[in-house]
Amino acid sequence: MPRTLPSAILAAHTADSAKEGDICSVRVDFAFANDITAPPAMRAFREMGARKVFDPDRCAILPDHFTPNKDIAAAQQAKEARDFAREMGMLYWEVGRVGVEHAFLPEQGLLLPGDIVVGADSHTCSGGTLGAFATGMGSTDLAAAWALGETWFLVPPTIRVDFEGTRAPWITGKDFILALLGRIGVQGARYAALEFGGTAVKDLPLDDRFTVANMAVEGGAKAGIFVPDEAVLAYAKARGRRSFEAIYPDEDASYAQRIEIDVAALEPLVAAPSSPGNMRRAAELSGTKVEQVFLGSCTNGRLRDMELAAKLLKGRRVADSVRCIVIPASYEVFAECMKRGYLDIFIEAGAAVSTPTCGPCLGGHMGILAAGERCLATSNRNFVGRMGHPQSEVYLAGPLVAAATAVTGHITDPRELVSGDFWKGL
Repeated sequence: MPRTLPSAILAAHTADSAKEGDICSVRVDFAFANDITAPPAMRAFREMGARKVFDPDRCAILPDHFTPNKDIAAAQQAKEARDFAREMGMLYWEVGRVGVEHAFLPEQGLLLPGDIVVGADSHTCSGGTLGAFATGMGSTDLAAAWALGETWFLVPPTIRVDFEGTRAPWITGKDFILALLGRIGVQGARYAALEFGGTAVKDLPLDDRFTVANMAVEGGAKAGIFVPDEAVLAYAKARGRRSFEAIYPDEDASYAQRIEIDVAALEPLVAAPSSPGNMRRAAELSGTKVEQVFLGSCTNGRLRDMELAAKLLKGRRVADSVRCIVIPASYEVFAECMKRGYLDIFIEAGAAVSTPTCGPCLGGHMGILAAGERCLATSNRNFVGRMGHPQSEVYLAGPLVAAATAVTGHITDPRELVSGDFWKGL
């Protein structure tokens, strides 16, 4: 039976038929939670009578959401998670050595092509960048995966998305995914799997691909998976902690839907309140004042995001009316930014630079919004109250739009500030 990539990965991990619409039991390659979702998973683990995790080297807890601890409750949660991880001998990294889970785990070579990855966080789908079936689940299901090393899935239909054409240097992965969400909306891929390909992917940096896969769930998708290519295999071989076997779709696979996006026609995009699918051109929103710009999160806190923003901010100042918060997504990214001088550029521009944390993305800490305030964020969600007060507003965009907006104090197409040689090599 010809298979799509998501179906092929599930079929490789089960003795069941794994036809679309089937419920099948699958082996899990990696299972993780964070400081917020781990405590309920730990309780469920105890309640089901489990004594040990199926493989300590394939189970992890990452303290990244309310850490460094924002208050006593956060400190208690982190302590419980830390104690459980040590008791089980499972993977755990302390503050100062960790990062936002969806950026950090691929860096550590723990998510690999052909894997099935489950995490108690909806943006686990980021791992699909590497050709893995990576998906979020509730803490109770995650507890069962920790105990058994398996879980179950209803094999989803697959929507094939092909990004075609030549990308302009001011277009990033954020523009790719916002264009898709603008097309299908936040429920257009509900419980489907997105399979990404097309000619434009070949020249799209991996950091940008992580942005695309990360926001697959904003379209309702169960997973968002890129077909592995040379760049993915090189990344996995260089970092992988274990062997892997990449899996590919069959050429004659049948898809529930096919979508083609011409990236050559794209302009810098923004998702306006209060939906990731409320896509607008940045130029269309010019003049919309903001009080805060946030560069970071599991969506756009990687090195290329920092590089693009630093290049635009170099020699410029953040507008007096704006607070700009920059949070590299991992210590690897933080250290490389320091080595390359990006942190100096951010600080000299008047931005606040923070230790890796999810922080403001989910309204946790390090950048909460007051009533009536607007934020242009490189994160993934802009629902009502997502980053603070329910009467605040969040706009979503890529790092270039974010940096340009920080300088002007209002939503800005980066082409208004830079031109010519600036774009060479991007």
